[in-house]
Amino acid sequence: MNIRTITDSSSPIYQWTYDKLIEWGVSAEQANLINLFVLLGLLLILLGLVDFIVRKVLVNILTSVASKSTIKFDDYLVSNKALVHFARLIPLIISIYFIPIVFSGFPTWIAPVRKFVDILLVFGWIMLIRALFRSVRDHLRTKRGFQDKPLDSYLQVINIFMFFIAGVIVFSMVTGKSPWAFLGALGAASAILLLVFKDTIMGFVASIQVSTNDMVRVGDWIEMPKYGADGDVIEINLNTVKIQNWDKTITTVPTYLLISDSFKNWRGMQNAGGRRIKRSINIKISSARYLTSEEIEQLKKIQLLAPYIVERQAEIDKYNMETQADRSMPVNGRNMTNLGLFRQYINRYTQHHPKIRKDMTMLVRQLQPTEHGLPIELYMFTSDTRWAVYEDIMSDIFDHLLSAIKYFKLEVFEAPASDDIRSLGLSSGNSKGGVGLQVRQSEG
Repeated sequence: MNIRTITDSSSPIYQWTYDKLIEWGVSAEQANLINLFVLLGLLLILLGLVDFIVRKVLVNILTSVASKSTIKFDDYLVSNKALVHFARLIPLIISIYFIPIVFSGFPTWIAPVRKFVDILLVFGWIMLIRALFRSVRDHLRTKRGFQDKPLDSYLQVINIFMFFIAGVIVFSMVTGKSPWAFLGALGAASAILLLVFKDTIMGFVASIQVSTNDMVRVGDWIEMPKYGADGDVIEINLNTVKIQNWDKTITTVPTYLLISDSFKNWRGMQNAGGRRIKRSINIKISSARYLTSEEIEQLKKIQLLAPYIVERQAEIDKYNMETQADRSMPVNGRNMTNLGLFRQYINRYTQHHPKIRKDMTMLVRQLQPTEHGLPIELYMFTSDTRWAVYEDIMSDIFDHLLSAIKYFKLEVFEAPASDDIRSLGLSSGNSKGGVGLQVRQSEG
């Protein structure tokens, strides 16, 4: 151990305490050790007092001022502990000036201890800068143009860059070599680094593409059935995207999947202000037929349909007269059908509905008949895109149509249920049972 003597000492404080110990009869070697512990203890007490004053007094005062200020940015500095990280730097900076004094008797310890404090300072500055960037992020989120941007992804990239620079600086301090030597060795291991940080690199590239192309924003409703995601985007990070599903579960998918896989974004629907209805009523085909004159007169009582029936009947009568159609057979000439009038009624009913967008596509059409009947499809858009309101509007429309269909002598297709089959069996059994009972009674 290299122990300095009193003649080597360059610190007046150290030399004064050393002289006092020698006067009290302490040996030179013991005087150096005692002097080290005494001065180190005094330094720790001093740093503790400074830390207490700065953190408990200065930080509390600044926090109180920030809470009363009308400026929001200082509140973000407080919530992200920027003042606390700054307060931690002050004792470290002070200790740098006292290290040569405390370790004057052990000159070989000065450089390692100073290096250790410098490393702590590097990470202290990194934490302070990180808190500042987080405060900037929180402040930008209050701005209208940044609310839907993946700011967390950008912040994570900045954090990775800062910690990388800090690592290079610490490596240079510990080894005493130039940072460029470390970067050169890092280049040789680039293949391994690309493998280790593959997801981070892919996420970073995906975040840039997602933001540049405006593919997804925080708050968007997206669907990714392959990964069980169907809900609102609540967070976009460098590596992951968090989606809160409608059942309140959270689905997390890698950010790069937004680029490599397909997904549905409902933002266009929300921005357009109209949500599509695309639902069918399956009509029993055997219930479709021509209408008689009495049935047509009865349907004229439907106010929405009356003008159309009058106009259409005049057009049909004129055509049949011009073509001299034999009306003894309904197939000859032109006729009104209950299915056609029902379709026209749906068209007029939805056109008069206050919650249906008239400036968007409105269709009431027949689809290909199937074994489940003839589908009459409603294809239109509601004026309210909110999920619950949209479901109410659609349900009200179909409640009305399913109730009105019987006035057109039509039937909705329904597959036979077990109760239907059971009722047929019971009817047949009761008929046979009744006959058997009569026979037994006559025999008796």
